[in-house]
This record gives sequence, structure tokens and C-alpha cells, in this order.
Amino acid sequence: QVQLVESGGGLVQAGGSLRLSCAASGSIFTMAWYRQAPGKQRELVAAITTAGSTNYADSVKGRFTLSRDNAKNTVYLQMNSLKPEDTAAYYCYAQNLLGIPYWGQGTQVTVSS
Repeated sequence: QVQLVESGGGLVQAGGSLRLSCAASGSIFTMAWYRQAPGKQRELVAAITTAGSTNYADSVKGRFTLSRDNAKNTVYLQMNSLKPEDTAAYYCYAQNLLGIPYWGQGTQVTVSS
């Protein structure tokens, strides 16, 4: 059983920055961050494989950077130039080599205008 521990959410003014971290307790292949705003569907923000291949939602390209420390089984989402529309609950996601998915408990990011 893999556990994901998230940290780094909070309140920030528009244009500010936050960094989210997610540490996994077991062997993981793909890791990602999703977000869900009130009344909206959960959406992929960014994902990264063990090899470091990344993909981003169009809405965050150029502003967010996802990185990974394989030795620590931890991913970091650096969020810059934050906008009010980035306000959401952010969830860490991981998938092991068998394709089994795991979710973190979520961390709130609120961007004030």
C-alpha cells in the first residue's frame, strides 16, 4: 500500500508563488498533481514519469514546473504567477508499475485577487 503525503498549500495573492510537495511511501512510476475547484471536475495539472518526462495542462504551461526526486520518491510542483483561477484543492496522484492508482488527501490553494 502506497501512501502519499502532501504539503505546501495555502493562501497567496495573485502573482505570487507556492510550492507543493508530495512524498510517496512506496515504489511509484508516474506521479502527478490534479486539482478540483468548487463545482468543477477534477483536472490534470501536471504529470511526470520516473524518467522525468513531463506534461502540463495548457492553463499552467510556462507558470508551473513539476520536478521529481526519485531517491526520495517525492515530486515538487512549483507554481509561479498564480492567478485566482488557480484556486482549487490540489491532489497528488501516483501510479505504480502495475498501474494501481493512489491519491493524496488534498491540499488547498487559494489565490486572492
